[in-house]
Amino acid sequence: MHVLTFDPTGAGHTLYTELVDLRSIGPLEITRATSIEFRAADQKWEVKDATGKVLFSNASRAVCLAWEQQRFNR
Repeated sequence: MHVLTFDPTGAGHTLYTELVDLRSIGPLEITRATSIEFRAADQKWEVKDATGKVLFSNASRAVCLAWEQQRFNR
């Protein structure tokens, strides 16, 4: 399930999905909350914030994607 929230200015916030055409409610401005990169030394995928801080890691990229969705889909 995807959550779409609106702040007091009327701006909406959500994890991007193509399940709903978000363009139908107005122009989009998309900013990545994290990056998911493979770390060869550990043989794990890492979820990093904009500053490069590791928030989560796992051997499975799919697990990292699921963690990211659960963490930021509020």
